[in-house]
Amino acid sequence: MKDQYDFSKGERGKFYRPDAVFRLSVYLDEAVEIYLAKKAEAKGIELPDFDNEPLKKEIATIGREVAPS
Repeated sequence: MKDQYDFSKGERGKFYRPDAVFRLSVYLDEAVEIYLAKKAEAKGIELPDFDNEPLKKEIATIGREVAPS
């Protein structure tokens, strides 16, 4: 790393996008990931498409609404 960096020609907010959507990355325990991967494979779908379903069911169980995706 350099001792100093020159930001004198930098432009504030150059890459700012007010409508940007940020996704939360969730890291699963290995055992949980393996379990969900097997369930997804049994249903013939990819894990990222499957992993929200158990969470939505859990939220419904505790009586809260989840906005449709």
